Amino acid sequence: MRQKTSNVPISSKAPTSSNAMWGGRFASGPDAIMEEINASIDFDRRLYDEDIAGSKAHAAMLADQGIISAEDASQIIAGLEDIRAEIADGCFTFSREREDIHMNVEARLAELIGPAAGRLHTARSRNDQVAVDFRLHVKAAFGALAEALEAFIDALLDKAEAHADTVMPGFTHLQVAQPVTFGHHCLAYVEMAARDLSRCRDAITRLDECPLGAAALAGTGFAIDRHQTAAALGFREPTRNSLDSVSDRDFALEFLSVAAICGTHLSRLAEEIVIWSTPQFGFVRLSDAFSTGSSIMPQKKNPDAAELVRAKPGRINGALISLLTVMKGLPLSYSKDMQEDKEQVFDAIDSLALALAAATGMVRDMAIDEQAMRRAAGHGFSTATDLADWLVRELGLPFREAHHVTGRAVALAEERGVGLEDLPLDLLQTLEARITDAVYSVLGVDASVNSRTSFGGTAPANVRAQIAYWRDRLGGKGE
Repeated sequence: MRQKTSNVPISSKAPTSSNAMWGGRFASGPDAIMEEINASIDFDRRLYDEDIAGSKAHAAMLADQGIISAEDASQIIAGLEDIRAEIADGCFTFSREREDIHMNVEARLAELIGPAAGRLHTARSRNDQVAVDFRLHVKAAFGALAEALEAFIDALLDKAEAHADTVMPGFTHLQVAQPVTFGHHCLAYVEMAARDLSRCRDAITRLDECPLGAAALAGTGFAIDRHQTAAALGFREPTRNSLDSVSDRDFALEFLSVAAICGTHLSRLAEEIVIWSTPQFGFVRLSDAFSTGSSIMPQKKNPDAAELVRAKPGRINGALISLLTVMKGLPLSYSKDMQEDKEQVFDAIDSLALALAAATGMVRDMAIDEQAMRRAAGHGFSTATDLADWLVRELGLPFREAHHVTGRAVALAEERGVGLEDLPLDLLQTLEARITDAVYSVLGVDASVNSRTSFGGTAPANVRAQIAYWRDRLGGKGE
């Protein structure tokens, strides 16, 4: 019968004679420094739900295999549910002396149900226990990231649709290059985010194997059913090598890699929003919801949300390098170094989730100044390539010769302080006698973007076709 002690907190006092976790091998408790460096409960308590789920699946399997009694399994599972409720309600006392989430839960289980709790650890180790907990957590993080990316892409598609015809300057080297549409620019980030989404889904496929049952490193002599526990925990199948099962952290490295790439994409967008929102550009305006003021300059409206989105990838990149460095020299199988795997991943999960939510909010929130974009699109002789293309297409000039003629036209326009479209025909004919007034049809920014009809080009018709493509593809969850 279960003991009615569910409201009794775990003691925070260290054992005085022998270490309760390690049993009779050690005559005294760990030194305070050892406790400080060894304990992970301050951060791995985040895995409590996964730890309890894994223990419930393990207990049920042990009973089904006749390794423990059905009565013991029933007590264990009910006790674990009580512990889950205690933690969720905030009335569970975590003990640093018990090192980690696994021993905290097991100790509390013993308080709740007595000796039956000691049967739970049959045919498993903390090595495979933490591996399954961490995999479950990262798998869920990938799923949440995929959902957030879908929302981000949807915001970009809405903005692209609203501005499929809005002309803006396209840049190379942050210099005006050729006119594009703002819708086309938004779709560039759709492409990036869709690749991030694809990487998420690919990574889930790779990590979808359950290490529970690998035990310490060599498997177990008990007749366990690893396929049962894998299915119960939502994994595709069990892992196939016990050594790799407890020492693999590829799934965590892959999450950090995906997060670093995704964060880089968000940072590039954030940088553009910072630039676009300056008075010198004036392309976009963020509302007060995504801006802050200055404590000394009352006129300031700072794009702090964009700046923080730009900064978050620094933490994520650091987490990736940190874990790569931890793992690079470890022999098989488990080493305590691997306790240093979680804090970086947890921080990256939180940092990326916040950055992605902020980026999605800014995309939906920002107001576009179409006139400012149009004015800037005509600066810097952005239709020069259109003039060169016209010379090739209409007059049959080799492109290199057309490039030379266009360069001289730009020089003339620059001397006169006018745009290419304002150069008189007779002056253009001094550069190439066969030029006719038909050339002016390609020198405006609208004509320029409308002419870019090649697949993947910026023409408004293309933009709308790509929006429809992505809505159909993502609506069917095919990416």
